[in-house]
Amino acid sequence: MYRDKTKVIHIGDRVIGGGNPILIQSMTNTKTNDVAATVAQIRRLAKAGCDIVRCTVPDLEAAKAIAQIKAQLADISIPLVADIHFDYKMAVAAIEYGADKIRINPGNIGSKEKVAEVVRAARERSVPIRVGVNSGSLEKELIERYHGVTAEGIVESALDKVHIIEDLDYDNLVISIKSSDVMMCVKAHELLADKTQYPLHVGITEAGTVTSGNIKSAAGLGIILYQGIGDTIRVSLTGDPVEEIKSAKLILRTLGLRTGGIEVVSCPTCGRTNIDLIGLANQVETMVQDYALDIKVAVMGCAVNGPGEAKEADLGIAGGIGEGLLIKKGEIVKKVPEGALLDTLKYELDHWK
Repeated sequence: MYRDKTKVIHIGDRVIGGGNPILIQSMTNTKTNDVAATVAQIRRLAKAGCDIVRCTVPDLEAAKAIAQIKAQLADISIPLVADIHFDYKMAVAAIEYGADKIRINPGNIGSKEKVAEVVRAARERSVPIRVGVNSGSLEKELIERYHGVTAEGIVESALDKVHIIEDLDYDNLVISIKSSDVMMCVKAHELLADKTQYPLHVGITEAGTVTSGNIKSAAGLGIILYQGIGDTIRVSLTGDPVEEIKSAKLILRTLGLRTGGIEVVSCPTCGRTNIDLIGLANQVETMVQDYALDIKVAVMGCAVNGPGEAKEADLGIAGGIGEGLLIKKGEIVKKVPEGALLDTLKYELDHWK
């Protein structure tokens, strides 16, 4: 596994690389200098299971807000990453105001002297730098050399930026390379993983809405992660950032890369379904988010196949005609009215041993 061999990097009180668990990231979409709104959103993200949060820092007010945000989140101690574009002074300021990590593209920061100022500030406080390169920011000469935007060009661009910082004698680095082209992104990660031992932050950028973005992210990230590539993950969605956390957790659990939390399985419905299975399954999925149990819950639509299909689940409910069955470890426990199914399941979860 590539991730077992990557360099260990400390981000606040979290650790990535060297075989440590893959951490989930997201990015706030509030104005960073709106401290109250940003803190509220970060708390929602943390409650959903987010490990690291990135905030944009376009100006000095946003950089100063980092200190206030961290102070108000001291009780949950979640690392904050400052997202910087173009202005190296904002990177320096964000570090001075307490950012636990910064994300830059040295190519749009400016001269090597400006990059050196950022590295100096990062070295003084042992702040990691995430070198981020997207397919959309690929240099003209690389596009010409590779006859278009390619995985090879993205990797070369990223490594060129890494070498700029390494030449300044700093290697507290994380690399991210992203593209909205899923298979290009997969190939780029495969190429990069063979060329570096820095931890990799993986994601499919500009993936789209909650529906299309989840499909593209699951396909691309599934391939990348299954190959042992990736130390942190973000599912980029056009929507509530909390949805990114839910999706990332599910992708990691599906691949066996994270345990904990209730896994809900449900059947796709058919003509035998005589209860509101779609509504019930959605209610169950929402309800179980508040439980720290590491179990599988099945929500099935009929009493014909339900008990059999739920055998592999720890707990399950299967619908009938206006009623349903409660199933534990593959055994039917009792029959209850349809309206009582959700409450019956909740009781079992509340008293699960």
